[in-house]
Amino acid sequence: MTLDIITSELITPVTHGFFGRAGGASSGIFHGLNCGHGSSDQSEAVALNRTRVAGALGIEPAQLLGVTQVHSADVAILREPGSARPRADALVTDRPGLALSILTADCAPVLFADTEAGVIGAAHAGWKGALAGVLEATIDAMESLGADRARIAAAIGPTISQRAYEVGPEFLDAFVAEDDRALRFFAGGEGDRMQFDLPGFALWRLREAGIAEAEWTRHCTYADPRRFFSYRRATHQREADYGRLISAIRL
Repeated sequence: MTLDIITSELITPVTHGFFGRAGGASSGIFHGLNCGHGSSDQSEAVALNRTRVAGALGIEPAQLLGVTQVHSADVAILREPGSARPRADALVTDRPGLALSILTADCAPVLFADTEAGVIGAAHAGWKGALAGVLEATIDAMESLGADRARIAAAIGPTISQRAYEVGPEFLDAFVAEDDRALRFFAGGEGDRMQFDLPGFALWRLREAGIAEAEWTRHCTYADPRRFFSYRRATHQREADYGRLISAIRL
């Protein structure tokens, strides 16, 4: 089956993709392209799925780099293939032939490129990471390799949308304590519940950081079970685990 690869015109000069679940070797609740070794899926299936992603990017599997994601603002600068996966939630490089990848299942996958400088980045922006500054930290790390934020374009891939993301009052308090302008990303829900706009918040942080352009592909992970994995949907359906989507970019 053909892989489902979503791209953004903003970073199209650079090879990249937000991969859906179609075309994978996994079965059961992981049916499709589950690329998460941290899931309880068969390791052989996950490895085969990642090999298919590498092939779509025109690289060998060893050149598909990732990190052990911990919902932080930490960024790894990677410049050679290797088996070690640093604990971080973003990664950047200026080395041609290397692909940077992020795993998500509702959080925002963000791919960055400064095509003139030849510097790329990828970030896993859940609410904790986005609030802690993972997007700004990725931009700073790219600039340390010669990028200029005024030239950087960023695209946010499939992410849980506001109407599917219900949160409690303590969640709002954390954002308002950081910056009360974040109130605009919360809408009223039932009782004391609210609906949080994660992609909108991430776009705002990116634009506030002064990059050239940013967009969301406008795909909701929760709303489309045929196309995307979703942690929150799996939780609501009382499933034992969930698949992880991969997003990747390479020079």
